[in-house]
Amino acid sequence: MSEEIIAEALYPYPADLVIATKGGFVRTGPNHWVENGKPEHLRSACEGSLRRLRLDQIDLYQLHRIDPKVPAEDQLGTLKDLQAQGKIKHIGLSEVSVSQIQHARTIVPIVSIQNRYSVADRGSEGVLEYCEQEKMGFIPWFPLAAGRVSGEDSPIRLVAAQLEATPSQVALAWLLARSPVMLPIRELRGFNISKKTWRQQA
Repeated sequence: MSEEIIAEALYPYPADLVIATKGGFVRTGPNHWVENGKPEHLRSACEGSLRRLRLDQIDLYQLHRIDPKVPAEDQLGTLKDLQAQGKIKHIGLSEVSVSQIQHARTIVPIVSIQNRYSVADRGSEGVLEYCEQEKMGFIPWFPLAAGRVSGEDSPIRLVAAQLEATPSQVALAWLLARSPVMLPIRELRGFNISKKTWRQQA
């Protein structure tokens, strides 16, 4: 498990390190994941993450997807309960629309959004603008568009050559310059490595 690898590599954790993880997805087969927002599953997933990460409290716990089969109030209410119990400090969402974020915030405070976004894939532009307006962190997954930014036909290759940089460096630099709430990550073998330290706002 990636959480066990993180704990093995970094525990005991530095005081200023923010640990983030997710719950709400179940792997039913190779490369096949389905949402599971049932309260009992979310509680079990959180407990498992705490154990694997060797933590008493997770700094940022993100709902992997809002499960359409379960009332959002039940899913977010469960995370709110876990937060009240001290097992979660902050709550984030993943792959959501602005309307879903707004509804979620009527149930529990939300500090970050993790949607797919890159220089080659800007479908979540409206969500990013909302995060800027509301001072919420925006964590783009697939920030390199699964390698498309370095493809033979990518215009980023030309820019990178002019700057004597790699296409990946240009793509990540673009993300960082795009917004002050942007927190790019690289996804490697199933877990996320932050490209920018996120220091919590008091």
